[in-house]
Amino acid sequence: MRWLALCCPPDAPASDTDALAWLALSFTPRVARLEEAVVAEVSASLRLFGGARALRQQLQQRAEAAGLAIAAQAWAPTALAALALARSPDAPRQGRLAERLDALPLSALSAAQAHHAMLARLGCRQLGLLRRLPRPALAKRFSPALLAALDQAYGEQPEAHEWLTLPERFEARLELPWRVEHAPVLLNFAETLLRQLCAFLAARHAGVRALRLAWQYDAMRPRDVAGNGELSVATADTTRDLRRLSRLLGEHLARTTLAAPAGEIRLVADHLLPLADGSASLLPGPADPAERTTTNALLERLSVRLGADRVREGRLHEDHRLDRMQSWHPWPAPPAAAVRRPPGPQPTWRVEPPQPLRCDAQEQPLFAGPLARISGPHRIEAGWWEGPGSLQARDYYVYRSATRGLLWVYHERLSSTTAAASGWFLHGVFA
Repeated sequence: MRWLALCCPPDAPASDTDALAWLALSFTPRVARLEEAVVAEVSASLRLFGGARALRQQLQQRAEAAGLAIAAQAWAPTALAALALARSPDAPRQGRLAERLDALPLSALSAAQAHHAMLARLGCRQLGLLRRLPRPALAKRFSPALLAALDQAYGEQPEAHEWLTLPERFEARLELPWRVEHAPVLLNFAETLLRQLCAFLAARHAGVRALRLAWQYDAMRPRDVAGNGELSVATADTTRDLRRLSRLLGEHLARTTLAAPAGEIRLVADHLLPLADGSASLLPGPADPAERTTTNALLERLSVRLGADRVREGRLHEDHRLDRMQSWHPWPAPPAAAVRRPPGPQPTWRVEPPQPLRCDAQEQPLFAGPLARISGPHRIEAGWWEGPGSLQARDYYVYRSATRGLLWVYHERLSSTTAAASGWFLHGVFA
């Protein structure tokens, strides 16, 4: 068996150790919390990840991406031995397990550390010296738990662990060290919960498109203030990028005002979505996932800064009338059902109401000079089902103007069922 012990820095919060345990679950299902560290049995995963060194490097990279620090790590055939070696940075890394453990101080094993004062008076300062003491007297003087821990560390007795399991939804709380009066300050503490979330999502091979940050107000708040508040954060696509989520949450908090000092925060992600790891392409391009993610992250921040109605996205609809096939919604718009592609290009801006155009001697439209036809006509005759006066009998064209670019133009045909005037009209402009 191959056990890997991982230790966070001593000053790291306990939540970072939980996040590191969730992150380790993406490499092996046999992960457990052992005192202040995380231990993982990775024998069955070594071949999958290309060996012990490659697995450790990938784990280190994912931990750095999730904002987690690994202060110490060690390999050993048993979990207690791996933890003892991780606690001792000067421990030998080569040789037989018994020889390596014999050289460790008593502080490397918690069961021996509890009796350090008495053992030190006996001149016993290393695990090797402790093992040489008479076992019956050692068990009578101290406790059988000390002998059991020694035997488990040296592989002479089996170990039993309670394996970690992941819940179906993420929810984490954090009590603030002081009362926070300004919402942007909450981001400093929310990043701790975001690191847990990203590690949790990595273990589930999932991502989120929405999460909620809630805060509990102080008990001494004014009577007209509710007990808590919250904000919702939505992304354009499924993600578990810590930096992206942190920047987006910071944009929302910068525009939030707390009604009273907050003493506790809570981060919730109810709906998890599968997130496949994309392969990197040799050359960047329009289909590059990294480029698309960067664009979405930019639009997310602009939507928060400018307002939800200031960043819009065009969506297609099923309609035979060309001017009804596209509508604009606040970005990101909800996922739309699959619709047929329009028969021609849709303009970036529509001219409402359509602008009448003059004609030359050949009855061709003019707009800031002569126009050159690019495509068309596309004939439609629809809208009669909406009642009298709703029929559209038009021929749509795309023209190019030397000074105004591409134009969306239609010719209104005479019809006995409509009162619209015939002639040429400008109905849209392409970016």
